[in-house]
Amino acid sequence: MTLPNGLSEADAREQAARAYELDRKHVFHSWSAQAQLKPMVVTATQGSYVWDGDGNRLLDFSSQLVNTNIGHQHPKVVAAIQEQAAKLCTIAPQHVNDARSEAARLIAERTPGELNRIFFTNGGADAVEHAVRMARLHTGRYKVLSRYRSYHGGTETAINLTGDPRRWPNDHGNSGIGHFFGPFLYRSQFHADSEEQESQRALEHLEQTIAFEGPNTIAAIVLESVPGTAGIMVPPPGYLAGVREICDRHGIVFIADEVMAGFGRTGKWFAIDNFGVVPDLITFAKGVNSGYVPLGGVAIAPHIAATFDDRPYPGGLTYSGHPLATAAAVATITAMRDEGIVENAAHMGENVLGPALRELAERHPSIGEVRGLGVFWALELVSDRATREPLAPYGGTSAAMTETIAAAKAAGLLLFMNFNRIHVVPPCTVSEAEAKEGLAILDQALTVADSHL
Repeated sequence: MTLPNGLSEADAREQAARAYELDRKHVFHSWSAQAQLKPMVVTATQGSYVWDGDGNRLLDFSSQLVNTNIGHQHPKVVAAIQEQAAKLCTIAPQHVNDARSEAARLIAERTPGELNRIFFTNGGADAVEHAVRMARLHTGRYKVLSRYRSYHGGTETAINLTGDPRRWPNDHGNSGIGHFFGPFLYRSQFHADSEEQESQRALEHLEQTIAFEGPNTIAAIVLESVPGTAGIMVPPPGYLAGVREICDRHGIVFIADEVMAGFGRTGKWFAIDNFGVVPDLITFAKGVNSGYVPLGGVAIAPHIAATFDDRPYPGGLTYSGHPLATAAAVATITAMRDEGIVENAAHMGENVLGPALRELAERHPSIGEVRGLGVFWALELVSDRATREPLAPYGGTSAAMTETIAAAKAAGLLLFMNFNRIHVVPPCTVSEAEAKEGLAILDQALTVADSHL
């Protein structure tokens, strides 16, 4: 058997064994207790599939870290990187290069409203860092608000903005950041009975938080348009529009974090397009070039950009707008447009994934709720539907969850798990046949979760 990268299965196994040995000796992994790790080796990828170090083919319903929106090894993107490397591998960011210019144009064409100036970063976390810096300098204020149940990145400001347990070891209370409750009807903090009530009460809570914190002290509100790692809680109708109105009334910059939800993931170019709202700044990364080369950025509205017309912006990165990364972005966005990939994501969510996942919920008592858009779905697993007791504790895991994920992997399906949730997040290019293949495996794996009730 030959893998997609041309390696024989024997050679792939040999390389995998060597890679694993060196990894355990020398590589320090993120978010992990190092001695407890047994990471999977990946030897090849193609489309919606990855091959592990034992030669097993796995359908990738995780999109790695929900970033391979265009799938693995897309030939047009691979070719663009190769062509760019032959032409111009790197250049300092103060110089113009055609890949960066074209990538900025293509992104600006797709952002809502007039967010047509693009500051490139190396990834999502530093995009958030720079968006917050821009907001603070623009307003002359320091405080920033974000919601609980959120994730914004691993750098200092981004991790403090984060509203999940990864913030706790890094939070020293001196970041100028406060948190509030966002809408999440299934686990409502507001005792709401409907999406309408949840939206209204969440906005009232935000308004009160701002009043108590001092409106004139707040530079920005940072929100994931659709929170990703924290649970794929699609905002109820009217909520983001209400946040926009509150920000306008108090002179607060509205930053939409689209690092995970952008570039087709929800069936729109940007997730916020589902809600008809235009923020002041958008942070992006991941799907902009499917992570083929690290890239992120900030899309900037004219009134924010004008702050720095005659005042130097005090920030930059050596690799801002790196030619290989932006060439990959140009090829990715072009392929997404030409191949109808965003439309495919919308179709899969509306006609395949959404209906099938809701049908699974009817047959598996461990599923408390199904929610999502496009190719961005979460199954909330519970031990009791009546009490909504999660199948794993907040900030932790359980045998029920790990055994369910292991059963799926053993059957050929790679899933994304966080606490008591399974996230169904295949590439935006996933076909109906691949989706049905994965859903059938998921169906069987969920019997493991059910057995723990």
